[in-house]
Amino acid sequence: MKERENFKSRLGFILVSAGCAIGLGNVWKFPYICGENGGAVFLIIYLIFMTIIAWPILICEFAVGRGSKKSIAQAFPVLESEKSNWGRAKWFGLCGNYLLMMFYTMVSGWMMYYAYNSAVGNLSGLSATQIEEQFSDMLASPGKMIFWTIVVILVAFGICSLGVQNGVEKITKVMMIMLMILMVVLAINSLTLQNASEGLKFYLVPDIERAAAKGWGNVVFAALTHAFFTLSVGMGSMCIFGSYLGKEHKLTNESLNVVILDTFIAITAGIIIIPACFAFGVRPDSGPSLLFITLPNVFNNMAGGRIWGTMFFVFMIFASISTVIAVFENIIAMTMEIWNIERKKAVLINIFGVIILSMPAVLGYNVLSGITPMGAGSTIMDLEDFIVSYNILPLGGLVFVLFCTRKNGWGFDKFVKEVDNGKGFNFPVWVKGYMLYILPLIVIVVYIKGYYDMFSPKGTAELIKWMIIACLFLTIVISFTLKAAKKKIK
Repeated sequence: MKERENFKSRLGFILVSAGCAIGLGNVWKFPYICGENGGAVFLIIYLIFMTIIAWPILICEFAVGRGSKKSIAQAFPVLESEKSNWGRAKWFGLCGNYLLMMFYTMVSGWMMYYAYNSAVGNLSGLSATQIEEQFSDMLASPGKMIFWTIVVILVAFGICSLGVQNGVEKITKVMMIMLMILMVVLAINSLTLQNASEGLKFYLVPDIERAAAKGWGNVVFAALTHAFFTLSVGMGSMCIFGSYLGKEHKLTNESLNVVILDTFIAITAGIIIIPACFAFGVRPDSGPSLLFITLPNVFNNMAGGRIWGTMFFVFMIFASISTVIAVFENIIAMTMEIWNIERKKAVLINIFGVIILSMPAVLGYNVLSGITPMGAGSTIMDLEDFIVSYNILPLGGLVFVLFCTRKNGWGFDKFVKEVDNGKGFNFPVWVKGYMLYILPLIVIVVYIKGYYDMFSPKGTAELIKWMIIACLFLTIVISFTLKAAKKKIK
């Protein structure tokens, strides 16, 4: 095995990590949720939760990576002082990364397909009904779906095959810079549209009455949930980038830069979308329909819409494929460490593996559309997304926090010592009690509430069944940490 690579620059680390954190939820979910829940009222609450929940967990994941110089596949055994069961946590990361790519590569393929169609004018002049049919026709065509999914997989793995510095860092850095330039240009264009001010008011002006009408509990929990999930911590994707990072700067500083950049992207996405929707009298709903039905209609009614539409979907390609590259890099690193093989071999194995694993989600919209694992109207992608978003991310985040703070894991003192290596401001040690008890409890609440929100509309019997499953998974994680403690005490 060759000597382990590191990032060439601090900027590269920040942009690659931010590229991993910045996902499609920043674009199709955050702006509408923000506006619907009181604009700046929601934003303030969201920023508070980003500071006290997402940021500490991100620091934990970076610290585990940098301290061990390993991916999540081997990080825990390297850092624990005695042999225990923490190493089993690698399966959270391994399964989570593969599951995410089983559908995220497909969705990234949608972005490429729409960027191409927008560029060649296939979306120009279509009625609202025809645009909706365009999206439905794409989903119903297994050939189109498979082709664009494979293109994404080959492009992203091709970049990863070049290595950390020459591939992942160099190319992601360029994409992220171009993404931010495109966002600024698109935002300026949206702000110049007629009636754009109404959209901006809905999005960013504090509206206590709207928040109260929504219900303060719902507003707070919406902010809490989005803050937790926005950085995609819990699967080990940030852990691998921490392992490529030098010790010149403290991790509190480095992680803060990623948080700020992720928040900037989320807010700017709203400035692009919400004013444009208000300018043309369409509802800025969240979800795929916003990107593939609502916004193409907006661009069709906009002067130079073909250009603006193409620019928007190119921006979306950068946002989605930067995440794909980041997760693929983690998958490759884990494969290299587990089986002790070279990068190129790991890339080849995973190209074929991810292509095969992506097929159920792709075919779930057409050939396998009769399979509805989450109930009527659901798809295979919905099940995969549920496993990742509602289980692996929160439970994985819980594992990282417990490992970094508990004596039977890495331990709080060793964790802080690693975080405080380098220049910058120290990690506040006075939050030890919060990290030990309150933060894990918050993560558990987020996890349980996610199940409740998902299954409560389906009736009491269904809710009880799924809550039992949720508690079972949680018990496994908790007992696993307790078992590790027992073993260590012996």
